[in-house]
Amino acid sequence: MIEGKARKIRWAILAMLFASTVINYLDRQALSILATTVQQDLHMDDIAYARVVQAFLIAYTFAYLMAGRVTDWLGTRLSLALFVGWWSLANLLTGFVRSAGELGAARFALGLGEAGNYTAGPKAVSEHFPPRERGIALGIYTAGAMIGATLAPPLIAGIALHFGWRAAFIATGAAGLVWLVVWLIVYPRSTPEAKEEKISEGALWGRILRDRSVWLLAGARAVADPVWYFYLFWFPKYLTDIYGLTLIAVASMAWIVYLAADLGSIGGGFFSSRLIARGVAPATSRIIVMGAAALVAPLGAIAASHPALPILFALASAVTFAHLVFQINISTLIVDLYPTRIVATVFGVVAAGSGLGGLLSTQLVGQLVAGGAFERSFLLMALLHPIAFLLAFLALRSARRSNGEGQLVHA
Repeated sequence: MIEGKARKIRWAILAMLFASTVINYLDRQALSILATTVQQDLHMDDIAYARVVQAFLIAYTFAYLMAGRVTDWLGTRLSLALFVGWWSLANLLTGFVRSAGELGAARFALGLGEAGNYTAGPKAVSEHFPPRERGIALGIYTAGAMIGATLAPPLIAGIALHFGWRAAFIATGAAGLVWLVVWLIVYPRSTPEAKEEKISEGALWGRILRDRSVWLLAGARAVADPVWYFYLFWFPKYLTDIYGLTLIAVASMAWIVYLAADLGSIGGGFFSSRLIARGVAPATSRIIVMGAAALVAPLGAIAASHPALPILFALASAVTFAHLVFQINISTLIVDLYPTRIVATVFGVVAAGSGLGGLLSTQLVGQLVAGGAFERSFLLMALLHPIAFLLAFLALRSARRSNGEGQLVHA
């Protein structure tokens, strides 16, 4: 009876995490969908747009460093409520900006809140799901990002076409505030925790930051995640600028790429779970699946030749599918390696690598695009997943060596 109740609670929590991630990506992608319209209304060129995207990524990157620690301090329930409330208000206020500077400030505020969704989520999974279900759980709630990305083109464009681009930000921001009320009702007020050795804040950070595997995992995210940022922030613009598609056409077609990512998110968890069921160690199963994804992602280089639209969408879909398979398994690997009491903090440090990689790559891509060089951007993206896989493989080796020596904080 107790196990049945616990199972219902954890799947209700997972449903709420899925919903928060949908909203997270609706809020995040609204600007990329409306980029051309917003640029025209606020008199922004491509470099100014790139700077606004950078403002989001700067906040997003540095917020991760504290979001993880805030999550471990406050617990999953209160921390996620804080994060969603903050970013929802920031997105709502985007609908009232009058200049590129105000837009950048609003997106900076959005980035400060949105990072917390991805530190609270892994902690909730670590608290409520056994290892054999963690990959699937992370895959399902992360799939909310792709559902959000899939829904964003038709939903955001539809609102903008009927009520103006400002209404799109206001509506999606309000949705997060509604979610907040339901979350506080659904999530248990406290979660029993095993007694842990007391350790000072400085000592804890010291042990984490001296952990070589943490830095290697952060490097893997920094290298791989710019591929996702490229397809999220620049692919809709590529379709408009290079292929001449209208906003309506982009809205009716771009969802295919994000649906493929959605399948990759769930598939990534499923593939590693199947390997675990066959007797493969959890961490090893994640690495095997990540290696397979790293072989598929470089197919995106073919897009540099500006193929026909059906081929372009097939290639982009293959890349986003592979990226989410990779991302789900590197995320689950962190949950496998680190204890619940610090998993959000470690996840925040590793995820900061994602923001840093996105920040640097967005500046580079912005310069390439301003010079009309989308081709080189696709070629650059094709190199990244194999490098990221090597870093993740070395991270697992380092973690196992450290565990064997009993020196670090791994579970």
